[in-house]
Amino acid sequence: MRILFLGDVMGRAGRKAVTENLPRLRDEWRLDFVVVNGENASNGMGLSGDHAKALLEAGVDCLTLGDHAFDQKDMLQFIEKEPRIIRPLNYAKGAPGKGYRLFNAPGGRKVLVLQALGQVFMKRAFDDPFSAVETVLKAHPRGGIAQAVIVDMHCEATSEKMAMGHFCNGKASLVVGTHTHVPTGDAQILEGGTGYLSDAGMCGDYNSVIGMEKTEPMRRFITGMPKSRFTPAAGEATLSGVFISTDDRTGAAKEIHMIRSGGLLQPSTP
Repeated sequence: MRILFLGDVMGRAGRKAVTENLPRLRDEWRLDFVVVNGENASNGMGLSGDHAKALLEAGVDCLTLGDHAFDQKDMLQFIEKEPRIIRPLNYAKGAPGKGYRLFNAPGGRKVLVLQALGQVFMKRAFDDPFSAVETVLKAHPRGGIAQAVIVDMHCEATSEKMAMGHFCNGKASLVVGTHTHVPTGDAQILEGGTGYLSDAGMCGDYNSVIGMEKTEPMRRFITGMPKSRFTPAAGEATLSGVFISTDDRTGAAKEIHMIRSGGLLQPSTP
């Protein structure tokens, strides 16, 4: 199976890059399944129902969220009606929606997508992500119920992301980090056949401070004083993420490539 995962969509620039380019890339790269982290798609904070619809209509098969999952209040109701949106497994016991889902893919194949929030350096204490992920993976064995298994590890620390990668080794097809908006260069296939990347980066304008227009973040770093709200940068966005191909029989990753398309970053394609 040929699978694309795109990192955090950042504001209007990120949405535009996905909606304008994904239909073409699905054909050019012969993609079977596309996962996109959309938690910053609406003005940099959360995902609205309308913006979720636009991304899904562009060819996204599954949208994941993160610690900003419900910053846009209409998502509290929208996620209950739209099963293609996944919120973190360990967000809160009473949170609406689900933290994982088994999706249909071409040829009668199944793809399991799940997301967990890390605990290190995060603003609030979330439940243990490792036990939450383990429970789901045990019930959905790679190469059995699911021909591919994708884990979105949404957190700050690269160490915690790496630990999750090794924890899922041999059980997931791909473990990919999100949240920091900075792409890493460590794409690899672990010895158990699990593709791994510490962070997918963002789909946004990289002439920015992690996707935000530069002036206000720089002012706060330099003076320690806020003056205005953060505003997403509006220049041409780079689509940033990771591509894997998997073995349908075992669910193991066969190849992995970092993705950079458009904008300022050096291009990288499957």
